[in-house]
Amino acid sequence: MGLELIRWLAALTFAFLLGKLMTRIKLPAILGWLIGGMLLGPHALALLPQSLMDTAVYKTVVTWMQVSFGLMLGTELIFWKIRSYGKALIITTLTQSLGTFFVVSMVFALVFWIQKVPVYLAFAFGGIALATAPAPALSIVQEFRTHGPVTDTLLPMAVLDDIVGIAVFFTVNACIARAVSGGSVPLYMIPVMIFLPIGIGLAMGYPAGLLLRKVRNKAGVLAILLVDITMTAVVGILLNRFLFSTITLNYMLMGVSTSAAFSNMIDEVELEELTDWYAPILGVSLLTAIVDLGAPLDYHLILGAGLYTFVYIAARAFGKYFGARFGATVTHMPKTVCRYLGLTLLPHSGVSLVFTGIICSVLQASESKLAAIVQGTIAAAAVINEIIAVIAAKKGFELAGEIS
Repeated sequence: MGLELIRWLAALTFAFLLGKLMTRIKLPAILGWLIGGMLLGPHALALLPQSLMDTAVYKTVVTWMQVSFGLMLGTELIFWKIRSYGKALIITTLTQSLGTFFVVSMVFALVFWIQKVPVYLAFAFGGIALATAPAPALSIVQEFRTHGPVTDTLLPMAVLDDIVGIAVFFTVNACIARAVSGGSVPLYMIPVMIFLPIGIGLAMGYPAGLLLRKVRNKAGVLAILLVDITMTAVVGILLNRFLFSTITLNYMLMGVSTSAAFSNMIDEVELEELTDWYAPILGVSLLTAIVDLGAPLDYHLILGAGLYTFVYIAARAFGKYFGARFGATVTHMPKTVCRYLGLTLLPHSGVSLVFTGIICSVLQASESKLAAIVQGTIAAAAVINEIIAVIAAKKGFELAGEIS
């Protein structure tokens, strides 16, 4: 394990330096992290081999990091701030997420009808497409210290979008499973997948909030945060390992809810100090999570990308951008939100690969050809879309005037 640890640290260092290189040419560091993960992953130089990524230690550390960077979202879920957005935030979340599901599903339904592919597969693509991977956009927020209406809308929306994505995807997954007569996640498990991670996080975050009210020094605050994140991750890992066999609980959602709990229990000055002190740990968490996101991506898929891949990327981008623009416009949100929020919602790959694995496991037994269509399309799209999306997200913040 010692040699594997050195290789892992070397991969993270390389990705970090590549990120620094990207900033020199006015691109987000995350793009370097993502490309670094892809170059050093199992499909390229294999400094991060699959054998390492399959180890319990690696998976546990990445899980901890997922809970950790959820803290960045949770500290923005201050109830009085959310109330100031009210219905506008909820409506815009629904128009961009459900709008993407509708656009992608309808486009693929037409394509599959023409090509004599079962039309129900179109809804698998719609279910995969509506979710947004928050880590890339959040890393840009942290790196460039963006501030303004687009940033303030994106952060709580990333949480709401995750909840809508889980609900829609697993409903579609259950319906497709019935269509192919394969295994299925029961419909009653959908609310469990949404509310159990939130409940775990709130249960862990409340005692942390009580302690943070009393402790004001940096070492004490960081100790409380690290223990809270660790306990939250441990509870999630134990539940996934021993209680649930067909689903995986969302660790980032646990991190979001635990930090939201204690963030609403302390005053604004304390919260600002806390986030400043935690920033270096958050940076390492994001770096580790993004490298892990890039490592499974096969750059060869870019060369083999076909019609379905480009249809998927274009339809999803259309749904996200115009869905967000429509919702923000009808709810009279600031003009910069109407115009540029959609660009920050394009990153996708982590969530898409998880959802793809679930759908393919349902299709594999009786419809292996359909599983191959989904897997090949989304894997290629993950590589191409993520590079484009990171650049587009940074440009969105730039055009909105939120990068100093």
